[in-house]
Amino acid sequence: MRVKFSNNYPIINLYKKKSIASKIVTQMLYGENFTILRKFGNWCKIKLHTDNYVGFIIGKKFAKPSKPTHKVSVLAANIYGKPFIKAKKKKQLTFSSKIHAKEQYSSFIKFENSWIRTKDLKPINYKDKNIFSRINLFIGRKYKWGEKNFNGLDCSALVQLFFNFNNQFCPRDAKDQLNYFKKKVKLQNIRKNDLIFWHGHVAIILSKNKLIHAYGPSKKVLIMNVNYAIKRIKKTANLKIIGIRRTN
Repeated sequence: MRVKFSNNYPIINLYKKKSIASKIVTQMLYGENFTILRKFGNWCKIKLHTDNYVGFIIGKKFAKPSKPTHKVSVLAANIYGKPFIKAKKKKQLTFSSKIHAKEQYSSFIKFENSWIRTKDLKPINYKDKNIFSRINLFIGRKYKWGEKNFNGLDCSALVQLFFNFNNQFCPRDAKDQLNYFKKKVKLQNIRKNDLIFWHGHVAIILSKNKLIHAYGPSKKVLIMNVNYAIKRIKKTANLKIIGIRRTN
């Protein structure tokens, strides 16, 4: 019997195999719903509802599936034990985490047994006019394979996070994103919000001359000149562009 739950922890790693020595393939954020497909002792094989991604997690005490009312709109939102700025901070929720609001007091919203500032949230149905308008939040964040949070993330997670925040589906991995977005674009016709792909890598076009990506060799999220990035990736990894896709 497959059982559905909601993640009530700030971040949970999904592993490729039933071992913490295995690769982290993605992460589950607070408020994401998932299905347990099968249990293996302390381990569970699960499927995320956000993108149908399958991986292994260490079993915990999870919450029942919830319908979120708000989402985190800042890089990292502090969680408080009480509705006061000077109250003891618990942990932080990363961008695009989702909560179910129970009540509001002053400038705070209560969820579960914690409080979060209303200014760090947007209603769940809110959408940015420009899907990547908040992308600068992640400039300088560390490159970390398989992760997607304020401490670090990889190239395809940087793309997926903003589609998820704006209530749109986007696959988790670069190869699947390339196939999901159908409209092909030539390099000379690129424009803002196009995605440019190499084998195993993706970047977001900011303008005719600039792109942003979580770039492994530099170990961080950074803005680069488009032509420079193409030449650098060709020189250091011997990779050519395999596709450019329009997202809107």
